[in-house]
Amino acid sequence: MKIHAGAPVRGKCEVHTFVYRRGDLDIHPAGYRDVWEEFDANESIVLGLSPSLLQRAADDIGLDAARIGLEPRFQFRDPQIEHVAWALEAERRNGAPNGALYSECLGLALAVHLLGHYKSTVAVQRGLSRTQLRRVTAYIENNIDQDLSLATLAQVAHLSASHFKTMFKRSTGSPVHEYVVRRRVEHAKQLLTRGDLPSSQVAAESGFSHQSHMARAMRRVLGVTPSAVARSSHGVNPDRTFD
Repeated sequence: MKIHAGAPVRGKCEVHTFVYRRGDLDIHPAGYRDVWEEFDANESIVLGLSPSLLQRAADDIGLDAARIGLEPRFQFRDPQIEHVAWALEAERRNGAPNGALYSECLGLALAVHLLGHYKSTVAVQRGLSRTQLRRVTAYIENNIDQDLSLATLAQVAHLSASHFKTMFKRSTGSPVHEYVVRRRVEHAKQLLTRGDLPSSQVAAESGFSHQSHMARAMRRVLGVTPSAVARSSHGVNPDRTFD
């Protein structure tokens, strides 16, 4: 947010003209973009509130930080915000004689006031529906040995590829490719533990293009090699060296 701290400034935003005077305030939420033109030299104080501070303030007054934010607001007055802004600026100019705790307390008071008076509801980013996620994960399990392309999985969810990619990560916390690799590795581990198939067939039935591909993925995901998994499943020390 910004508080005007100097002489009056004339300006224009699109077709609207304005004159900012000392104490006029603007709230610019994170990610907000705007363009304006000023015709005079501007002296302002800019106060940045970290996400962690806003989270703490929201917790203190019983708000869900994931669902609220600050609304954009321009050229307004608020004596409480002014008081905190001038106090923080005086502290900065004097070399912070009162220490970090003093500034932190002022910042928290400002965040609580802003959330109490200028909050807005933030749309919660949603992922796949339960039905979509169940359909996609079932398709992956049932076709683990096939070429599971992003386009194919997006069709299963009835979404565009780009939209599906974003929604899947929101739902699982993992990119589609990484999720599929992990499921392939788990499938290969089960087959290796069973011990009745050669590694080449295990790789093919788990959707890996070849044995070395399976070995690289297994080392990355599980931290062990396919041969170590096979040996340990039969009660043999996986660290033992065989001739």
